[in-house]
Amino acid sequence: MTVKEKDEKFFGRGGPVLDLEVEKAKGSYVYDPHGKKYVDFLGGAGVGNLGWGLEDVELAIRNSRRPSYVYPHFYYKPWAELAELLAAITPKHLTTSFRMTGGSEAVDAALEMAMMYTGRKKVLSIEGSYHGNTFGALSAGTSSNGDKFHNLLHGFEKIDPPLNQDSLNKIEEKLKRNEYAAVIMEPVIINLGVVIPEESFMEKLDQLCKEHGTLLIMDEAITGFFRTGKFFASEHYNIKPDIMCLAKALSSGYAGMGAVMTTPEIAKAIKGKIGLYSSYGWHPIGTDAAIATIHYLLNHTEELLSNIEEVSSIFKNELLKINFKKTPEIRIKGMAVAVDLKDEEYASEVKKKALTNGLLMNTEGSSLSFLPALNISRETVYEGLKILKQTVESTK
Repeated sequence: MTVKEKDEKFFGRGGPVLDLEVEKAKGSYVYDPHGKKYVDFLGGAGVGNLGWGLEDVELAIRNSRRPSYVYPHFYYKPWAELAELLAAITPKHLTTSFRMTGGSEAVDAALEMAMMYTGRKKVLSIEGSYHGNTFGALSAGTSSNGDKFHNLLHGFEKIDPPLNQDSLNKIEEKLKRNEYAAVIMEPVIINLGVVIPEESFMEKLDQLCKEHGTLLIMDEAITGFFRTGKFFASEHYNIKPDIMCLAKALSSGYAGMGAVMTTPEIAKAIKGKIGLYSSYGWHPIGTDAAIATIHYLLNHTEELLSNIEEVSSIFKNELLKINFKKTPEIRIKGMAVAVDLKDEEYASEVKKKALTNGLLMNTEGSSLSFLPALNISRETVYEGLKILKQTVESTK
């Protein structure tokens, strides 16, 4: 029985499968069992910010003399060390970390914290967004998601893009009721195809939340750790989020890892009122990986930012040269890249053919989505773009 046959018979999935069996991954390449090499512009949908198999993280995991497991109610030195590191790199008013296994758990915990702190039950989010697969995260996401459940919990309302003055007026009318515990959104909305809010929108949103006692939650599961050219995408704006959700690139893909960051005031107010118990949150292996990842980011900040700027420019220039069926809309923030083809079927076909040709990417609706490693080489970028160009030319 082949791997595909076993997968179909025994393995449960919630969506379609890409026709690729992975044997290994290194740097910005993924390999199948036959040795075929794929240029990775997918990056594990935001997990592989530093590529795959980074030596610094590998060595940290191999050389650690950690316990196999630590019960959540014990003290553990690396937990304190990681929490201290997160407090140092996130906006300075966010000082307290809560352990999570990933983005979905982090979002649910953030929503629970906001409801407990404010005493309110309603939540406002951006229509079409994605925040995870748990009940709270799904309810905060898109209201129409094919066969998936949506709006599982009561009190979740949405604001339709575009994010402009009209949207702000609608938000203000809702927040005036003083019924909303939180507004949750990505600071750059990757899952809408790299939608980049205007600075004025974000600043006014932050102001409205502060005026009406609504917490502002920034979901940085994908946008964190230099993806958009800042340590966190929230830093592109003059805002002070009350809660920040972290995940994905935090552990460089070595283990499930997430965190919720909040202020001392909120942390103190909810202490003892919410369990936030996570059996595998910050597992010792993941904690070692996260600490090593953050140290690498801090030690290589200058070269990473330089590469992000250069690669972002390459994408911007080279994508304009590709002869898509219609002139696309290209949206880029750092190394979060989307090419909106205005045609979902066409985008899906390009993605499928690109996979066959040796290029990995994602699609978000009608947009091709690229989240390459931040340390990807120029040569690999051009290699991937060449495959994309050839794919598009053969897909008419």
